[in-house]
Amino acid sequence: MKKISKNIAHLRHLRGVSQEYLANDLNITRSRLSSWEEHRAEPPIDLIVKLSEYFNVSIDSLLKIDLTKVKDLRDLLKIGGNRILFPVMVDSEGKDLVELVPIKASAGYLDGYSDETFIENLPRISLPFAESGKFRGFPIKGDSMPPLESGAYVVGSYVESVSDIKDGKTYVVLTQHEGLVYKRLYNKINEDGNIHLHSDNKAYAPYKVKPEEIFEIWSFVCSINATDSPISDLVFSAIQNIQADVVELKMQRIGK
Repeated sequence: MKKISKNIAHLRHLRGVSQEYLANDLNITRSRLSSWEEHRAEPPIDLIVKLSEYFNVSIDSLLKIDLTKVKDLRDLLKIGGNRILFPVMVDSEGKDLVELVPIKASAGYLDGYSDETFIENLPRISLPFAESGKFRGFPIKGDSMPPLESGAYVVGSYVESVSDIKDGKTYVVLTQHEGLVYKRLYNKINEDGNIHLHSDNKAYAPYKVKPEEIFEIWSFVCSINATDSPISDLVFSAIQNIQADVVELKMQRIGK
């Protein structure tokens, strides 16, 4: 857990507090805090939770992401009941790029979505509409959302909060138990406390998800099929990029 050592010190400096001040707030000794920052010891899980709450970042971010590389902590966004770090990839000119999640990597996206290394190694392309905002492409599996079929891609725009869901619109959703799904959503939080997910193929029954079980939401922007889009050549050649091999190696490591 080397990253948490750097992250504690970095977040403390950003907060503008001394080791003694933070140690008092956490009800620990200054020497104990110092041992964490110098990577001579590791905080126990109960204090990792306290640190997460104190700095208002997710436990995943504390453990997995080098926060010293985050240019602006306003990139911390809230989804469901969780505050997460959202790594943003840009090109040499500072323009946002569209990451593509290859089919082989999509099964492990739930483990890798907040991992900076995982996101860095996704194949990326530029698209004309991606001048502002955050976009990502996801592979479609199955036949629950016709006319889209397996092999197509949905490009989505990042949604910051479940409260921004527009009833009846389609979204790519990352959930705690289902992983990545593409569905038509309805916000029923004020009625039964859940988000309702519907398939356009009526053979599939709708179901409900609690807001706190939703980690990411991506609003539909466009779909890209292998045969009918001039952009598709760019997309599928990008997927063939050697970066996809790096993703596969990453997923093999996660699966061990």
